[in-house]
Amino acid sequence: MPARPKVLVTGSDGFIGSHLTEALVHAGYDVRAFVYYNSFNSLGWIDSFDPELKKKLEIFTGDIRDPNGVRTAMKDVDVVFHLAALIAIPFSYHSPDSYIDTNIKGTLNVLQAARDFKTSRVLVTSTSEVYGTAQYVPIDEKHPFQGQSPYSASKIGADRIAESFYRSFETPVTIVRPFNTFGPRQSARAIIPTIITQLLAGRTELKLGDITPTRDLLYVKDTVAGFLSILESKQTVGEEINIATQKEISIEDLARMLIRKIKPDARVVEDVQRVRPEKSEVRRLLGSNEKITRLTFWRPKHSFEEALDETIQWFSDTDNLKRYNPDVYNI
Repeated sequence: MPARPKVLVTGSDGFIGSHLTEALVHAGYDVRAFVYYNSFNSLGWIDSFDPELKKKLEIFTGDIRDPNGVRTAMKDVDVVFHLAALIAIPFSYHSPDSYIDTNIKGTLNVLQAARDFKTSRVLVTSTSEVYGTAQYVPIDEKHPFQGQSPYSASKIGADRIAESFYRSFETPVTIVRPFNTFGPRQSARAIIPTIITQLLAGRTELKLGDITPTRDLLYVKDTVAGFLSILESKQTVGEEINIATQKEISIEDLARMLIRKIKPDARVVEDVQRVRPEKSEVRRLLGSNEKITRLTFWRPKHSFEEALDETIQWFSDTDNLKRYNPDVYNI
């Protein structure tokens, strides 16, 4: 790999992708940002970048489902971080075809191009949702997979396609599996933005679904540091690797913590449309980070309290908050 590798980030216009793109530029990488083509010339969260940073990016607009566009984007690339995906679980209930096309076929397009171009490293982004409700904790990379939603099933399929390219063709793939990442720029469909935006809007009734599940909540800066650490370690090729804090919190305790910080007179009320089907709800996620800490120098650096405060501060900015509508349930 050259001293200054050419890096492609698919999904660079999204939540984690934009943070990763930013970090790669700051780290001195030559970055090509693959963003989803649209007629509005929107670059997603890249539009919020400092203009000087934005100038350092090479922007490629396309669609991850299109193999020709993916091949064009991957020409002359040394490393690809593949993050482009459909991720909302409720939307996958009624539009599963789009998840197969985007998450499985899109990943196949990246792998095919990487194989043909002999790309030096391919990091495919997975999700802790592939594990489903924990059968044991902490959840390590040997935990069984459970397709508890069409979304998680599509990500299981994408992971296994990625594994097959490593085993069949020696494509240098690593499957990177972040647990529940949160932070600035996160979609309104996720639990922390859902809570924060309602509270900042002055709502006294906080509308949530089931509040009993637990999650391993990972600050986006630590997630990004995990991606970079995995890239920098040769021992991670051919591996599936969790990025997790190895701590858990219930949605109820999370909500109460945020209520105390933002609007102490608010109370939680159940909104039935936000409740997942019983067998689809992932009851518990608590990830093991033994493997990533053994193979890389990564350690989570941000305390949960610090990360929540930074996230609240970002959402409290009027320009950021106006991008969200707390009265709409985002699926």
